[in-house]
Amino acid sequence: MAEPKTKYDRQLRIWGEQGQAALEKASICLLNCGPTGSETLKNLVLGGVGSITVIDGSKVEVSDLGNNFMVDESSVGQSKAKCVCAFLQELNDAVKAKFIEEHPEALIETNPSFFSQFTLVVATQLVEDSMIKLDKICREANVKLIFARSYGLTGFVRVSVKEHTVIESKPDHFLDDLRLNNPWPELKSFAETIDLNVADPVAHKHTPYVIILVKMAEEWAKTHGGGLPSTRDEKKQFKELLKTGMLAVEEENYKEAIEASFKVFAPRGTSSDLQQIISDSCTEVDSNSSDFWVMVAALKEFIVNKGVGEAPLEGSIPDMTSSTELYVNLQKIYQAKAEADFLVIEQRVRNILKKIGRDPDSIPKTMIKSFCKNARKLKVCRYRPIEDEFNNPSLPQLQKYLTDEDYSMAMGFYILLRAVDRFAANYNSFPGQFDGAMDEDISRLKTTAVSLLSDLGCNGSPLTEDLINEMCRFGASELHAVAAFIGGIASQEVIKLITRQFVPISGTFIFNGIDHKSQLLAL
Repeated sequence: MAEPKTKYDRQLRIWGEQGQAALEKASICLLNCGPTGSETLKNLVLGGVGSITVIDGSKVEVSDLGNNFMVDESSVGQSKAKCVCAFLQELNDAVKAKFIEEHPEALIETNPSFFSQFTLVVATQLVEDSMIKLDKICREANVKLIFARSYGLTGFVRVSVKEHTVIESKPDHFLDDLRLNNPWPELKSFAETIDLNVADPVAHKHTPYVIILVKMAEEWAKTHGGGLPSTRDEKKQFKELLKTGMLAVEEENYKEAIEASFKVFAPRGTSSDLQQIISDSCTEVDSNSSDFWVMVAALKEFIVNKGVGEAPLEGSIPDMTSSTELYVNLQKIYQAKAEADFLVIEQRVRNILKKIGRDPDSIPKTMIKSFCKNARKLKVCRYRPIEDEFNNPSLPQLQKYLTDEDYSMAMGFYILLRAVDRFAANYNSFPGQFDGAMDEDISRLKTTAVSLLSDLGCNGSPLTEDLINEMCRFGASELHAVAAFIGGIASQEVIKLITRQFVPISGTFIFNGIDHKSQLLAL
């Protein structure tokens, strides 16, 4: 067997050893192993999850051979869960795999405590009634839950957890933490030792832009009542001031300073997102509080006291034109400040843990360090119970989506995916599932959808005839291409939840295979 580091090399570069370790400890339960469920689990097995349990009470039929690559002709008539489980085990022998030949709906009804043993449940192709029941079960047991469903050329993915906290949110674009708008004493002192008017052209063009901006900002503040550039004209003047410092047009360090001058104009203190987190009622911690909220409580104390309104410094600097000596010295100053901030927060974490009656060393040093490094990028995700969304969706949002040209198709699919479940409950089959009843099914589905919209308070918001016809034409089929796409999205969200890295989707993800569009609905 390949060494884990070699085997998982590519993904280790994305979520690191800590993320991989979390995956390898995870226990995943899949409900229904049709193409959507099989594709979701395939991605997770290849990623190296600890164990999988496949729940499905159906047998492999000839029709399954056309949309599920994890069964073949020899599987016909056998347990679908058994066949899919065996195939997935072949993909990665390091993953423990087992199956239970039982219908998920029956398990939800008769043995709700069964689900509490898992880290996460992936529920595919469930109807509305079972979704609501399972959501309640998983929330009570504190088990993460993801719903996924493909239906003809549409499908959805919905995350459902009470609360999910993220330290390593890894945003695509985020401002460097250089504190050019609020330098601390050691950075100021270091900047004072460097002369921007040095006669040596080599030394002049190898002064790091961080130093240029710190010194120029200080010079500006002296003549502007201690303030930094804020208006458009002032920002323009500041850039002109930077240009006057150039000895030659090809000085890259000054060009970098001009390009990075917006970092001086950035507002001081914490962002509104972080302010919201440190103002959360969960910062009033007790012995039952999670490690995350204990660290946030420590962060809140730090910002108010030692941090003087700022979060702890990250401690890294980007590449820049500089002499090696100046760059290394600058790096050391940033690292020293980050270490000092970390030590203050670590002590506060230990004190809080002691105060609430927990072991002061119960939160590892590495976790506190990671928390400090990512303090400005923390995320807290909370999801409405499925029942709340289904029975009391946000009416203004619902109406906005239905009338918005960009969202009306996605919203139409959302309504119809719910309407087909009502249809099935009333007529014991999905619309268009059987030949010969298409016209009648179209009429029935239209009536069901109008009734559903009326129940949600959206009278007079008809869905297009074309969309209703298409939904009937789908006949509740699972197309492999759509199932693979929905499975890919679902498995991506599973990995985010388990590794606690990146931010999971908020709202209901709708795939529209007709227009090749994906959209999120926040209801």
